[in-house]
Amino acid sequence: MIKIPTDELVKRLAADVVPVRRLRSPFLRTAVWFGLSWPWVAAIVFIMGLRPDLGERLMDGRWLIEQGAALATAMMAAMAAFCAGVPGRPRWEHYMPLLPLAVWLGVLGEGCVQTWFSLGSAGLVLRPDWQCLPGIAMVGFGPAVAMAVMILRGSAIAPMTTTALGALAAGGLAQVGLRLFHPVDASLMVLVWQTGTVFGLVLLAGLLGRQILRWRYAPAP
Repeated sequence: MIKIPTDELVKRLAADVVPVRRLRSPFLRTAVWFGLSWPWVAAIVFIMGLRPDLGERLMDGRWLIEQGAALATAMMAAMAAFCAGVPGRPRWEHYMPLLPLAVWLGVLGEGCVQTWFSLGSAGLVLRPDWQCLPGIAMVGFGPAVAMAVMILRGSAIAPMTTTALGALAAGGLAQVGLRLFHPVDASLMVLVWQTGTVFGLVLLAGLLGRQILRWRYAPAP
């Protein structure tokens, strides 16, 4: 067995190292992701046409809180996804979307309770809304592609968490865009069909995380 001095071994290993470009901060990457995503969302909303009662909705404080919480969830989820792909960062960053997500779901839940108190069981009748899944998929396609390209530049240290958070970011932003042209405001309908679709996509993305994010090895010389 040939023994190589430690100093010589370090020099040989360092000589073969390929320089890598350091990722920008998660905050800046989130800003870039949003900058790439919102034109797509705006274009889809423009094509579909603004809902006729949007002016009235903008005067509704509860609707604005719901939309703001969904947008905050998307932004925090995007930042958490970018944090999850950087080695050495604290795990608590993975949970940043939980607070705005709780507000988002809480507003919808409170709306369901109010409807139940005012209309009784008739107010909780669930009707099919088959436009939600294709609508969210259409609005969220651009943000999802931008997110996929950006998280693939990180490390695959938490693939399921990273992809689930990335899907939550894209889905949350898609939900905001959908509410601008899809005039369905019944809390139960929004909670089950729209928000439920978002979480279904989050679950699917999380399950596929190990296939989407894999360790990349340099080819042997």
